[in-house]
Amino acid sequence: MTTTDLHVYDTTLRDGSQREGLSLSVEDKLAVASHLDSLGVGYIEGGWPGANPKDEAFFRRAAAGDLSLQHATLAAFGATRKAGVVAADDPQVRALVDAQTPVVTLVAKSHTGHVERALRTTLEENLAMVRDTIEFLRGEGRRVFLDAEHFFDGYFLDRDYALAVVTAAAAAGAEVVALCDTNGGMLPVRLADVVNDVVQRLGDTGTRVGIHAHDDTSCAVANSLAAVQAGATHVQGTANGYGERAGNADLFSIVAGLELKLDLPVLPEGAISELVRVSHAIAELANIAPDDHQPWVGASAFAHKAGLHASALKVDPDLYQHTDPAIVGNDMRVLVSELAGRASIELKARELDIEVDREAVGRVIEKVKYLEAGGYTFEAAEASFELMLREEVEGQRYRPFVLESYQVVADSDSRGGMACNATVKILVGEDRLVAAGEGNGPVNALDMALRHALTRYYPELGKLELVDYKVRILEGAHGTGAVTRVLVRTSNGEREWDTVGVDENIIEASWQALDDSYTFGLLKSVG
Repeated sequence: MTTTDLHVYDTTLRDGSQREGLSLSVEDKLAVASHLDSLGVGYIEGGWPGANPKDEAFFRRAAAGDLSLQHATLAAFGATRKAGVVAADDPQVRALVDAQTPVVTLVAKSHTGHVERALRTTLEENLAMVRDTIEFLRGEGRRVFLDAEHFFDGYFLDRDYALAVVTAAAAAGAEVVALCDTNGGMLPVRLADVVNDVVQRLGDTGTRVGIHAHDDTSCAVANSLAAVQAGATHVQGTANGYGERAGNADLFSIVAGLELKLDLPVLPEGAISELVRVSHAIAELANIAPDDHQPWVGASAFAHKAGLHASALKVDPDLYQHTDPAIVGNDMRVLVSELAGRASIELKARELDIEVDREAVGRVIEKVKYLEAGGYTFEAAEASFELMLREEVEGQRYRPFVLESYQVVADSDSRGGMACNATVKILVGEDRLVAAGEGNGPVNALDMALRHALTRYYPELGKLELVDYKVRILEGAHGTGAVTRVLVRTSNGEREWDTVGVDENIIEASWQALDDSYTFGLLKSVG
C-alpha cells in the first residue's frame, strides 16, 4: 500500500470534542486542524455545520482562507435527510453544501432498532434517505463518505439489512462506507470477520470500506488495525483518543501501528517523527494534561524502572523496547527508584551526560534506597535526583544560595480570609540577605520571599514559574503529624522539571522542593 491506498481520517474536531470537559473555541479548532495537517493526515472532519454557531463559524473562516491545508482535505459532517423530506429542502443537508468543503461525511442508521425506534421511520424509507442524500450531494459536486452508525450491533441483529444500507450507499455514489462500532463493544477477531464480509460484498463497487471505533472495551486501536488487516482502506480516529465516554481510537497509535508494525505508509515521509510534538500541542489547546502513559507519545512510553530492564538496556536498548522511540519523536528514559541497580544509575548518568565511576554509583544506589525508604521518590522528581547525582560525583552540592532560616506567619480575619507572610534569611557567597514575601498560602509566601531575596543576584529567576504543586500523605502515617511528600513542577518557559521534599512539616517539605527547584533552574541557566 501507499499513502493513496489508505485513508487516515481525523475526527477530533467533531467526535473528539464530545469528550467530557473538552471545549474548543473556533481559534482552537483552526489551530488543531493546522497541527493535524502538519502531521500529514489525509482528511480532517471540521464539525457539524448547521448544528451549532461555533462549527458554522469554523467552516466560514476556513472557506475565507483562515485555514490553509497543505496535506489534508476538509470534511463537513451531517446526517441524511429527514424522513419524508426532499434532500434539497432539508436545512441541515443544505448547510452541508454551504460549508463549501470538498468532502461531506454523512451519518446513517444501519441498525433496524435505531431506524424504527430512534428515527421512527420504516426500513425502506431509511434506505431512501441514504440514497437521496448521497445523490443530491454528489450532484452538488461533493465527495461523499458514509458513517454507518451502530453497524456491528446492527449486523449481528439483522445482517441482511445492515448490508443493504452500505450497498445502497455504494450504489448511490459514496466513496467510503465507514463501519462504526458506536458503542465500542467489539473485539478484534469478531470485528475483522465482519469487515471482511463487507469488503467482499462491496468488492466490485469501488467503494472503500472504513472503520470508526470507540474505546469502551479498550480495543479501539486494536479494532482499527484489525479492520485494516481485514481489508479496510479508510481508518478514523481522534487526537490522543479524545471522545465521548471512554474515547475514540487514538489516531496517533493507529498511525504508528500502521507505519511501524504493518509497514503501511500513511503519512508523508519523515512525518511520523512529529507524533509527540503534535500530540502535546493538541493537548495544550484542549487544556488536557498529556497522559504520560499514553502509548507511543507519552513521557513514560519508553521509561524503564526495573534494574533487570536497565541491565539489558545497557547492552542493547532494543531488548526492552518494541521500537526506537526517536522514530515517533520520543525519548528513552531511565527512572531511578529503590528498585534501581548499578545499570540504572549508569544509564541515567549517561542520559544526563555525567561521568560516573563505580564508587559514585554505589554511593548513589545506597542513598536512593535510604531516602526512598523515608518517603522520597526520584522517578517523579528527576531534577532532585540529578542534583544528588552531581553532588556524589563532584564531592559537593552546587549551592548558588544557602538558607540560614525562614519564618512563615499565617493570619486569618473574621471573614474567613487568610494572608500568609514569609521571611527568609539567605546567604549568597559572602552576602547575607533578608527578604519578605506575601502569598495566598505559606508555600506561595516562601516562594515570593525567595524571589525577592535572589532576583538581584540571579535575574533569570524571573522566568521561573511554579506550574504544579502536589502533597501526599505517606502510607503508614496518619493524623496531623503524618509524614508528607511534596512534589513541585517548575517551568522556565522552555522546559519543565520536578523536585521533591519530605518532612513531617509540610512547610519544610515544601521548602526542600523549592530549594531544589531554584537550584536546578540556576544550574541549567549557567550550564
